[in-house]
Amino acid sequence: MLKTTNVLIDGIRTPILQGGVTDTDEAVIFIHGNPGSSEDWRDLAARASEFSRVLAPDMPGFGRADKPESFSYTVDGYAHHLSELIKILEVRRVHLVLHDFGGLWGIAWAAAHPDALASLTMINVGVLPNYEWHYLARIWRTPIIGEIFMAMTTRGLFRLSLKHGNPRGLPAAFVDDMYDHYDSGTRRAVLRLYRATDDPGAMSEQYAAALGSFLRPTLVLWGASDPYVPVRFANRQREYAPHAEVTILTDSGHWPHADNPDRVAAFVIPFLKKHVTGASHL
Repeated sequence: MLKTTNVLIDGIRTPILQGGVTDTDEAVIFIHGNPGSSEDWRDLAARASEFSRVLAPDMPGFGRADKPESFSYTVDGYAHHLSELIKILEVRRVHLVLHDFGGLWGIAWAAAHPDALASLTMINVGVLPNYEWHYLARIWRTPIIGEIFMAMTTRGLFRLSLKHGNPRGLPAAFVDDMYDHYDSGTRRAVLRLYRATDDPGAMSEQYAAALGSFLRPTLVLWGASDPYVPVRFANRQREYAPHAEVTILTDSGHWPHADNPDRVAAFVIPFLKKHVTGASHL
């Protein structure tokens, strides 16, 4: 059974959806992206909790986490927050499950803590050489225009925008939950994060180099219709993780764990069971 508890990290209230095995310093940690939250992972985390400790935080500026003006809404800021979270929760062996901007945050953390990384699951994210910002990011990165766009983003427009690139459609409850958390604090966090991140492709390559290639077990899943992080990057992950398991989900978009949770679980759960200590016999 999963429950949400609040942890203070550098004074920032951080809700964490957690459950599963308790007497272990090994955990599967799910990191959402923009505009996500821990709720993105509820289904997959519940399945993984049957054999592992699971943790899914709301990162600062998102979900129900605090959204202070003073937080460093940068990749390094989020990587530091993740590092402190892992330290406070006394996790020493980490299985990362990453999506969207959570990919950069997680890879940045892993580059600084390679000995703690046990496995890596990347969903529609990874190392992105020569990546070019998608159309929404270009709007958000533009002063004044980004603020106007955020102010005009009603629930109806939010729903309409998420129909693009998601051929299976996203569950209405999933979309509504994202919008419910998409308050002024989150919108400010998004603008600051995107404006502080000039070249995510080059950053991801630097982190991959620091990690010394992904020699840890790596699983890559990619929705083929993703309009934000194109599917052409999926097989390129083998340049950094030569033994990565790569699967392209032909009828999914940017959130395959939401539009086809059973299909995603069919890959992620056996992968985690294989690599979480003591889980392979379950």
